Amino acid sequence: MQYWQYIVRRLLGVLVSLVGLSIIIFAVSRILPGNPARMALGPLATDEQVEAFAADMGIDQPVWMQYIQYMQGLLTGDLGMSLETRNQVLDDIIRHLPATIELITVAISFTIVLGIGLGILAAQHKDGHIDNATRMLAFATVSIPGFFLGILFQLIFGWFLGIMPITGRISREFRDEVTRETGFMLIDTLLSGSLAAHFDAWMHILLPALALSAAGIGQIMRITRSTMIDVQRKDYIEAERGFGLPNWLVVYKYTLKNAFVPVLTILGLLYASLLGNAFLIELVFNWPGLAEYGVNAVLSNDFNAVVGVVMTIGIAFVTVNFVVDLLLGRVDPRIQLERSGLT
Repeated sequence: MQYWQYIVRRLLGVLVSLVGLSIIIFAVSRILPGNPARMALGPLATDEQVEAFAADMGIDQPVWMQYIQYMQGLLTGDLGMSLETRNQVLDDIIRHLPATIELITVAISFTIVLGIGLGILAAQHKDGHIDNATRMLAFATVSIPGFFLGILFQLIFGWFLGIMPITGRISREFRDEVTRETGFMLIDTLLSGSLAAHFDAWMHILLPALALSAAGIGQIMRITRSTMIDVQRKDYIEAERGFGLPNWLVVYKYTLKNAFVPVLTILGLLYASLLGNAFLIELVFNWPGLAEYGVNAVLSNDFNAVVGVVMTIGIAFVTVNFVVDLLLGRVDPRIQLERSGLT
């Protein structure tokens, strides 16, 4: 099988996954208890008003017809109108999504730097004190829920020490200085030319990003350590050391590169899963991202918004996995050759 054929098959798999996800979440959203039209209009609305609103929204039709209409709109970028905000769901998602993407991007950066760095350090000191300490740290970060760490960080750094902000994306005194250009606060503060506001934005994002990245740091640390140790036992690594190559060159150019394939796979899965895991962290830190919008949509039975949020997470998940799958062929040419039928 040629490599381009493999890409086409993966794309078809992505489409099938998204269609299956849309069917499941659409069906679940329609069987939630409560009348969404009644919840949108409130208890004082008359039955005639509720029926008219339901007809206007198309939710009085059979479920299969609603699904067909929804998929037709989805293909044109129309996710329907939110029953809660009365805005287009796509507009609401575009407004809330940058805050979540910014948070998980900083979190995955912490995961890469700390997870891989500590994993390499542990592998270089196998069974020593540093290795034991990093394994205990990895066990703790994987075991403790992220939202609990977030609350702990708020108590320590916000309440007792009083050195870090614990809610929001930026302090009130800087809000008028920052204009919304991209939706990413770290970028908008730079575009606004305020270094003080940029520093304040970093102070706001550090605690939630660390809490969100903790579990991923532990996973990447353990995987990096184990794969590095396995690669270090290979004959060609021993031969390179025998040739007198510097230890840093052997570790970072030859050992880490060959050990990076499983790490890259897990990093891709982590980045996509952080979209869902960020919900509790955003609620703890009052972070105005996709979680706030999604939770309000569930509580108000706003099924268009619920389906839109879940589909956004699903699209992000399969897209990241697809990109990671392509990157693996670049990192390890053996994978590309195997898929192309040349090995």
